[in-house]
Amino acid sequence: MFSKYLDPKNDVAFRKIFGTEKNKDILIHFLNDMITFKERAPIVSVSFLKTVQDPETAAKKTSIVDILCKDEKGNHYIVEMQVAKEKGFEKRAQYYASKAYISQASAGGAYHDLREVIFLAIADFVMFPQKPAYKSDHVILDKESHENDLKDFSFTFIELPKFNKDINHLSNMTEKWAYFFKHAESTSLDDMLKHIGKDEIMERAYKELDRLSWNDAELLTYEQAEKYEGAYRASMAQKFDEGFNKGAIEGKIQEKINTARGMLSKKFDISAIVDVTGLSESEINTLTTGFSSTNLSHD
Repeated sequence: MFSKYLDPKNDVAFRKIFGTEKNKDILIHFLNDMITFKERAPIVSVSFLKTVQDPETAAKKTSIVDILCKDEKGNHYIVEMQVAKEKGFEKRAQYYASKAYISQASAGGAYHDLREVIFLAIADFVMFPQKPAYKSDHVILDKESHENDLKDFSFTFIELPKFNKDINHLSNMTEKWAYFFKHAESTSLDDMLKHIGKDEIMERAYKELDRLSWNDAELLTYEQAEKYEGAYRASMAQKFDEGFNKGAIEGKIQEKINTARGMLSKKFDISAIVDVTGLSESEINTLTTGFSSTNLSHD
């Protein structure tokens, strides 16, 4: 049985809700709810920018972001939905932010005209295992005073697996959006009404996910994105397993090497080291660097 609402974590659905001209007000609402503005007023308007960040030279990478926009003051916002766990995602976030910062520079332009870059990511995996909170905000601070003198970069990450509040205990809009991303696909009409309360913007976000409002071509694109995402997740899981197994194997080999070296230092016979470690005689002979021939006893 099909659920009433589609999954907002799907790339196609995510862009339909937050990345279109007709839904700019949803994006503005979302950004203002999710980002902590310490020294300036909330966003009033946004204009979309090209999401393909071209490389400066052919040898450098082209990066594609989900949503790239700027507000009425010229500050840039990158909004990313990241479903599959990817090694180095936090580095990619910094790379994207730096590209958006550099892209503001024009020939003859002054550095003081460069505006802030704010990166916001919703991650469907745990990024920072040591942090218990599902939301974390990152800025550049002075090590001694903890003052935020370098203000032009900030990063906000929402880790959905850490968000465990039920629909009856949502206390602010940040929590409501986290619940939306995590549970919209399995939300009933009654729960949706309970969730949105009197918030018309959140209601419109749900309406964008209503399966009945999508035509056949849109649903096909959505399903193709689902299949791609499933295949990508499986690929990442396989790579993780391969890396884990490779690491385990390398650990065992290193343990054998350390044992062999210890036995060599105590003048054990090569044959005895072979029996204990399972290494071949030729492999053990490669470890003899640092040991003189008089330290080794051969049969």
